[in-house]
Amino acid sequence: MSLAVLSSRALFGLQVRPVQVEVHVGGGLPTFSIVGLPGAGVRESRERVRSALLSSGFEFPAGRITANLAPADLPKDSGRFDLPIALGVLLASGQVADVRGQAPDVRHYVLAGELSLTGSIVPADAALAIALSVARDDPEAVLIMAPASAAVAARVPGLRVLAASGLDEVVAHFSARLELPAAAPARDEPADEVSVPCLSDVRGQAAARRALELAAAGGHGLLMSGCPGVGKSMLARRLPGLLPPLSAEQALEVAAVHGLARSDPTVSRVPPFRAPHHGASMPALVGGGARPRPGEISLAHHGVLFLDELPEFGRQALEALREPLETGCVTIARAAGGCTFPARFQLVAAMNPCPCGWHGHPHPRRECHCTREVIARYRARISGPLLDRIDLHVGLGVEPAWMDAPPGEHSAQVRERVWAARRRQHARQGCLNAALDGAALDRHGDPGAEGRALLMRAASTWGWSARAARRTQRVARTLADLQERDRVEAGHMAQAIQYRSDVAA
Repeated sequence: MSLAVLSSRALFGLQVRPVQVEVHVGGGLPTFSIVGLPGAGVRESRERVRSALLSSGFEFPAGRITANLAPADLPKDSGRFDLPIALGVLLASGQVADVRGQAPDVRHYVLAGELSLTGSIVPADAALAIALSVARDDPEAVLIMAPASAAVAARVPGLRVLAASGLDEVVAHFSARLELPAAAPARDEPADEVSVPCLSDVRGQAAARRALELAAAGGHGLLMSGCPGVGKSMLARRLPGLLPPLSAEQALEVAAVHGLARSDPTVSRVPPFRAPHHGASMPALVGGGARPRPGEISLAHHGVLFLDELPEFGRQALEALREPLETGCVTIARAAGGCTFPARFQLVAAMNPCPCGWHGHPHPRRECHCTREVIARYRARISGPLLDRIDLHVGLGVEPAWMDAPPGEHSAQVRERVWAARRRQHARQGCLNAALDGAALDRHGDPGAEGRALLMRAASTWGWSARAARRTQRVARTLADLQERDRVEAGHMAQAIQYRSDVAA
């Protein structure tokens, strides 16, 4: 057999695409060529494959070897193609045969792994993303990877994953001399409630605590404004403790995204919480790079993105959040093509009322000296369209007697109400209230004639856009759900309006 065809996977962002590895061994001067738009990491495979074959006790064919990675117009990088190329060389040169002396059937096998010079298989990046793609494309597929990668890939239900430590074990498997062991799934990280801070740690700030519960119940974005030290960050970090645990599918999806940032992602049912520094660039926030990597908004997928000191972020970075907040995904455009990362996160932001932080909050020893022009420039760093996309705006005031205040409700108590409200939403409309729009919002969130009049009067008074008014209507629907009401009433709309008037004023 002078031609062998095997299957592997190429990665572009989070998009995993099938790649056929075609290896031909023919006569002529000894050469080893890899074609099919290979990157630097793939071109270097020639030396790794050559050394791995010799170190494993196989012959390196003295002929013209051509490895084609199809489709040819798809960029390919990383050393994960070493294993299929090496096995292809052995198959094409007739060094691998089953007990009947025939070439083994490799049609349903997918191989991904970098080879060391000794012939051992090095764990591949993005093992979980590759496994999810393989399971989706071919229910009969068998994935072969290094033991560490195979343990990660085996978390995907219904996928058969085999673990191989070296090239010689893979050859022995296809020669029917050794059966590769099935990989045991790595243990998932438990949803440990102790690791998530409890809401009872926050003393006082009853209005902000209520806003946090409301945000958790409906999946709404939240902007907190207040002077330094009043508890904005403390409240934000307790939001994941109010959210329901991720489903098995969501946990795998989150782990696949995180697997692009680190080689050994943990699968956890706890919603992710990301809090980037305000000096983060736009690529760090939304993703990018020559080989696209997910940014903070994608790493917060199915979780919480907390932006502290919101006006201190770069204007370009903040404006890049507008599309993901609406669509739940972000597209990185490159000359070789665009790649899309999921970014369905819940935004929680915090800011001071002015650069010094004390405007509008009288303090016996601190006084705001910021002029109206300085305050206006500071607040103008956040554009109106971005503010429109944040459902809840709440102000936090100084509470001098906070030390004497009793501890607030435990997260477990609030969580029960939040989960009950979410169950009502999913049973009624199949999604959270924050995702309601169009006819569905009119059908499930109609506040009646009195409520509509209140909303129109508020929109006219504060100059709200249609988007801001619709988001207020969603908040009213969540308030009704927390009170276990089937219909939105005028009182719910009046409360919802108060959650936008502070910052707008």
